[in-house]
Amino acid sequence: MLNVQIVLFDGFDLLDAIAPYEVFIAASMYAEEALRVELVTAEGPRHVTSGIQGLEIEATGKLDPECGGMILVPGASGKVSGEEADSIPIILNRAAGTDISVQIRQALEREDVLVATVCGGSLLLAMAGLLEGRHAVTHHMGMGVLGATGAIPIQARIVDDGNLVSAGGVTSGLDVALYLVERTLGPRIAHAVEQLFEFERRGTVWKAEGVVRADDMVATGKEERIEFAPVTIEQVHASAPDYEGKWEVIISTPIGKLETRLVIHTDNGSIRGTATQDGETVELIHPRDQGDKLVWDLRVNKPMKLHFEVIVHGEVMTGTAKAGFLPASKLNGHRLV
Repeated sequence: MLNVQIVLFDGFDLLDAIAPYEVFIAASMYAEEALRVELVTAEGPRHVTSGIQGLEIEATGKLDPECGGMILVPGASGKVSGEEADSIPIILNRAAGTDISVQIRQALEREDVLVATVCGGSLLLAMAGLLEGRHAVTHHMGMGVLGATGAIPIQARIVDDGNLVSAGGVTSGLDVALYLVERTLGPRIAHAVEQLFEFERRGTVWKAEGVVRADDMVATGKEERIEFAPVTIEQVHASAPDYEGKWEVIISTPIGKLETRLVIHTDNGSIRGTATQDGETVELIHPRDQGDKLVWDLRVNKPMKLHFEVIVHGEVMTGTAKAGFLPASKLNGHRLV
């Protein structure tokens, strides 16, 4: 018997979890009880409050990363952005800080466990630092954030990266569950469930296999060339020289503290600069002075962009770095030279 654990957390999205649950239950019915499906939490049996008007669902077990089979992590439901407790970024960040991240990390290290996500479930794992270098997908509004965590975002309905299978927006929970049934029990059972639900799986499952499109920058891992437009001296505020120099900054993100070295200077009437992190140096995109603060964007070798806003007081730099709909991360630094 194959165990299927669907992980619930406070604020989870009902459809992300219940649609796959029904698919797995139907598959088990057709496959002579080949699947054992259970709703679980990181803490154990309890009532879990969903993000849909606080509707409660009962989880009957505790997530066991050493139990072979499949583990499915749903996304969250709430306000799309913001820093309120009921916003999706905060719900996912809060869940990533629980034992879910520890347990899923253990599961990903096992050969007999397949981890799947629906919608923001991949963001939850990414915020916990579990998807660095892995191909994945999430809701289209969170693709930039996914890249910011070190994952490799793929524009597909379902992405199969070995022991990690992720699905896009909320309705893709049906698609990924049917794909997992086909992958584990075979196409006949998956087809029977499709007929029962009067639903046909959508899209081609993306895998890092086969011939690569010559113009597909994401799939080839190559970074598209970016042209940097410098700001002319007429656009530079008189306080711009305050930002010049070498800076050591720390960005407090949901996945930990990032240490970055900044070099900022004026060159032939333009503000220019670079950022170095983990041995990689990239140029600041469109750095510009906006009154009392310096603003720029930053793109690294993953398909994402961070937006920075900083203020300098003497030898101290403070500000924020923001990716997509995630809450802004605090930035603190000091001048080296």
